[in-house]
Amino acid sequence: MPSAPRRPPGRAGRKGGAGRTGLAPARVAALRRRLLGWWDAGHRALPWRFPQGRADPYAVWLAEVMLQQTRVEVVVPYYRRFLARWPTLEALAGADEEELLAAWSGLGYYARCRNLLAAARESIRRHGGLPRTPEELRALPGFGPYTAGAILSIAFDARQPILEANTTPSLEPFEALALSARWAGLDYPALVDRMLSAALRRCWNQA
Repeated sequence: MPSAPRRPPGRAGRKGGAGRTGLAPARVAALRRRLLGWWDAGHRALPWRFPQGRADPYAVWLAEVMLQQTRVEVVVPYYRRFLARWPTLEALAGADEEELLAAWSGLGYYARCRNLLAAARESIRRHGGLPRTPEELRALPGFGPYTAGAILSIAFDARQPILEANTTPSLEPFEALALSARWAGLDYPALVDRMLSAALRRCWNQA
């Protein structure tokens, strides 16, 4: 059996606290500043983006569910109509399923809508609102790691990195790593966790 190739020197475990990400703290801080600067300069004004400390967890969740596999420009009018008809989690929990599905018509992936209603009812019944821990959120219908992380970080400003298919490609240009394809696989969850700014977690995850 051929011997395993050696990892290039100077990567994970080097001095300076690079650890599993392979990047020194100063490099992580620079990447954080660069991405947050990009966010400040170019993010779009959308109805589900709230000022610091004023996010509505229910509205954040509704947007995250609607945006799954659906374009932003399609979601905006649906989002506004939904909030006008069911403005709170309690209102959604009391909604008629047929009326809800009719309002969802055109967004597709109707399991999202059914899970939305089931999760709203279970949240009210078990917690009196949306819970604030990843374990409790992920126990609700339709919640995976990404949705739970988005709500916790954007609505509750929790230190909760979120990863989806677009995260790795968006990080790669910032790093410009001159590594062979064999060693280009950094520990992205660890990198994202280290890049979370204590004061701007909601902005980082939206960026």
